[in-house]
Amino acid sequence: VQLQASGGGLVEAGGSLRVACVASGRFGLYTMGWFRQAPGKEREFVAAINYSGGNTVYTDSVKGRFTISRDNAKNTVYLQMSSLKPEDTAVYYCAAGWNSLTTSRADYNYWGQGTLVTVSS
Repeated sequence: VQLQASGGGLVEAGGSLRVACVASGRFGLYTMGWFRQAPGKEREFVAAINYSGGNTVYTDSVKGRFTISRDNAKNTVYLQMSSLKPEDTAVYYCAAGWNSLTTSRADYNYWGQGTLVTVSS
């Protein structure tokens, strides 16, 4: 599986941005996740969606602001980010895994290259 993330950029605090990740392979079978890594910090879980799109999970800091979704016909997973804060600044990575809905990095088997999101104050 190959994952290609895109859509990052510079946005002002309070603004919105959508990042996307296109996958090759049997996309509809995978749980998809978004992680992020800020400078000098560990990569952390942001959101995940199960293979059908029927279940999602978010880290507490983005609940109510971020929405993960997927379009299996387009082999694409999205992360819609709203009410962005400077602390959301990070490289955002998409990941695919065989496990059921999970927040653990170790449960994801494939990773994209990341897309940088910068939120200015």
